[in-house]
Amino acid sequence: MSSILILNANIVNEGRVFQADVLIEGHYIEKIGKDLQSGEADKIIDAKGKYLFPGAIDDQVHFREPGLTHKATIYSESRAAVAGGVTSFMEMPNTIPPTFTQQLLEDKYQIASQHALSNYSFFIGASHDNLEEVLKTDSKKVCGLKIFMGSSTGNLLVDDPKTLEGFFSKVPFLIATHCEDEPTIWKNSEEFKKKYGEDLPVKYHPLIRNAEGCYKSSSFAVELAKKHGTKLHILHISTAKETVLFDNSLPLKNKKITAEACIHHLWFNDSDYEKLGTLIKWNPAIKTSDDQKAVFKGLLENNIDVIATDHAPHTLEEKKNTYFNAPSGGPLIQHSLTAMLEFYHRKQVELPWIAQKMAHNPAILFEIEKRGFIREGYFADLALVDLDNSWTVEKGNIVAKCGWSPFEGTTFRSKVTHTVVSGHLAYKNGLFHETQMGKRLLFNRD
Repeated sequence: MSSILILNANIVNEGRVFQADVLIEGHYIEKIGKDLQSGEADKIIDAKGKYLFPGAIDDQVHFREPGLTHKATIYSESRAAVAGGVTSFMEMPNTIPPTFTQQLLEDKYQIASQHALSNYSFFIGASHDNLEEVLKTDSKKVCGLKIFMGSSTGNLLVDDPKTLEGFFSKVPFLIATHCEDEPTIWKNSEEFKKKYGEDLPVKYHPLIRNAEGCYKSSSFAVELAKKHGTKLHILHISTAKETVLFDNSLPLKNKKITAEACIHHLWFNDSDYEKLGTLIKWNPAIKTSDDQKAVFKGLLENNIDVIATDHAPHTLEEKKNTYFNAPSGGPLIQHSLTAMLEFYHRKQVELPWIAQKMAHNPAILFEIEKRGFIREGYFADLALVDLDNSWTVEKGNIVAKCGWSPFEGTTFRSKVTHTVVSGHLAYKNGLFHETQMGKRLLFNRD
């Protein structure tokens, strides 16, 4: 197998920044040190002046395959991931058909093994009648169970208390939830529809999917988890009110209840609907600037543990529909690391903090085997970044299949120049190297 030597890198890892070389042999990091010899490697990358991060691990994406491949595919969106320094993803079960069985789950793994340029894992989905199937899941090979306690339809929406009790009391591995109270949303939707009809301005989205609906569902999930000792991870926290549900008194490895924040809830607030409209229609909704600040504060104070994207592409034609017909979600994975680096440039966070929230913590929380850190003996999942290389997001440099981004027109000061996935140089200066696919994530769980 080939080897790569990265020279003169500013390594961002485990709370500090230091200069060293990194030797990669096959899939793994062989050595980290000063003055490693270039003769030891097949390929040399001079990283002088650049910063080497552990590859980001995105614990919430929607890559749309199977069944919705006009929007995205595992191939297309994994390319967008590596272009942004994201080396591993965990994908959601709301495909067509939904991932409710072990066979459907394995089908997705087979697709990824042939087409995912980044490392991968897939959640099995909860329905009203598949608990026994879920209990067959090998938790050492699957990231977790996803329960849509809100914001879904059909059998994917699981909000019946008795059914939820079954999952929370019996599933022995991580449960990730989307928490919005559907009765609250239905009631608000009907009230606004009566007043505005189909021409409802999108600025009312956060009033329909409001803070009360989020808190009601999230607090119920926390209550169930505490009652049954469940390992619960609540996705995309969007409100100030919810941040008080989480504890920062324990180290992450000892937490049973954890939370995620997403890029769009950190970057945008409700003042942006006027300009961007349905392009920033997400569920849960982007809310007020006070909510935006509180979610960021929750991250800084370790009430919220990880940063992800909820990357969820739709075609531009779909997004241009009227409010009630425009789907929620959008593409973010290509720009997640560079967006967070803007907060560094604004002096709001430090570089090791970004590595912590985007790589170390997802690895700790999900108990991922030998990933998320720059360590000898670990998989070589790395993102090399030039912090002083401004570029502007435009249609010509968007990798996601949908071809648009809410960041279009935004100038980022940092650029990902190289991405290494399981020891393979998958991306270099805008070019993809697709001779090797990513690997299935494994988990160190009892």
